[in-house]
Amino acid sequence: MYDKQKFLLLLLVLTLIFSLFTIYVSSEEAPAVSARAAVLYEPETESFLYSKNSNEKLSMASTTKIMTALIALEELGLDEEIEVDSRAVGIEGSSIYLKEGERLTALDLVYALMLQSANDAAEALAYRISGSIEGFAALMNERAEALGLKDTNFENPHGLDAKNHYTTAHDLALISAKALENPIFKEIASCYKKEIESSEIKRTLVNHNKLLKSYEGCIGVKTGYTKKSGRSLVSAAERDGLRLISVTINAPNDWQDHKSLLDYGYSLLCARTLAYSGEYRYKIPVLSGECDYVYVSNKDSVKRIFKADSQDFDVQVKMFRYLAAPIAEGDIVGRVIFTQNGEFLDSVNLYAESNVGKIKKKTSIF
Repeated sequence: MYDKQKFLLLLLVLTLIFSLFTIYVSSEEAPAVSARAAVLYEPETESFLYSKNSNEKLSMASTTKIMTALIALEELGLDEEIEVDSRAVGIEGSSIYLKEGERLTALDLVYALMLQSANDAAEALAYRISGSIEGFAALMNERAEALGLKDTNFENPHGLDAKNHYTTAHDLALISAKALENPIFKEIASCYKKEIESSEIKRTLVNHNKLLKSYEGCIGVKTGYTKKSGRSLVSAAERDGLRLISVTINAPNDWQDHKSLLDYGYSLLCARTLAYSGEYRYKIPVLSGECDYVYVSNKDSVKRIFKADSQDFDVQVKMFRYLAAPIAEGDIVGRVIFTQNGEFLDSVNLYAESNVGKIKKKTSIF
C-alpha cells in the first residue's frame, strides 16, 4: 500500500512538471490562425516572425486603402479643398454618400477613407490626384514598385473586386510599415471616432477596427471585406517602443487571429533603450582654456530590439582624460559603446556642449 501511494505521488509530481513544461513551450509556439494567408512583421529589424502562405497572391479588399491614403498624404496638402467629382458619387459598398460638387479637405477625405472605409472618398481622392481611376492605379503600382514589391498589383483605389487587383500578406505588411512611418497616417489609422465637415454636411466617422478598443497598444490599421476575398485585416500595435504589424487575408476569425499573432510577437521580442539623449554626461578638464572644464554628453538616443529573454548589455565609455583648448561646441570628444556577450550592438558619440577658447599668452615689450 505504501509503495502504491509513493507511485501515485510520483506520478502526480511528474504530471505537474509536464504540464508546466507544456505551458512554457506552448507560449513560445506560433499560434494557429484561421487565415488563408498571414504574417507577423517587426519593421525595425525587417523581420518576419510568422508566415503562412505569405507570398500567395490574393484579393486584399479595403486594405487597398492603406496605399491610397499614403499616396494622398504624400501628394496633397492636408488643408487642400477638393470638389467631389461626379464620377465619385454612388460608388457601391462602404460610403459616406458624397454629393457631386461637395467640397471637403484632403485630410477629411483620408479620415473617411480609413475610418469609414468610404469607397466614394477613395475615388474622390483618385480623381483629384490623377484624373482617372486607371491613372491613380498606375501611381499606386509605381509606389509598390518603388517599395520593391513583386507580388502586388492595383486596379483601383478602394479594393472592390477586380481580376488583376491583388497582393500578398508579405507585401501588405511592407506597405503598412511604410505608411506608418508617416505620422499623419499613424494618427488617422489610430483614431476611433472623428467628426468631419464639408460644404454640405457634418459627418461622424467611426473606425471599423475593433482592436483599437480591445487590444492594448493597438494603433490601427485597416479592415477589409468582400464576398470574394473574405475578411482581410492589417493591425499594428506598439508596446514599450516595440511596433508589430500583423496581416491576415481571408480570415474567418480575424480578430482572434490578430490578438494571437501580436501576443506571440510580444512573447518573443522586446525593445530596450541603450541610451537616452543626454543620459551619458561627463565633465572633462581643459588645458590652456578660458574655462577649466567642459561638459560632454550624447545627443542621440539608441533603441534596439532584443529577444524577450536576452541578457543585459554592457557599456564602455571611451573619452580623453583631458582636452586641450580651443574646443568648439559639437566637437566629438568621446564615444559610448554598447555590447552584449562581447558582440558590438551600437554606439553614441559624446559631444562638447559649449565652446572653450584658448587663453592668449601675454606679450611683453621688454
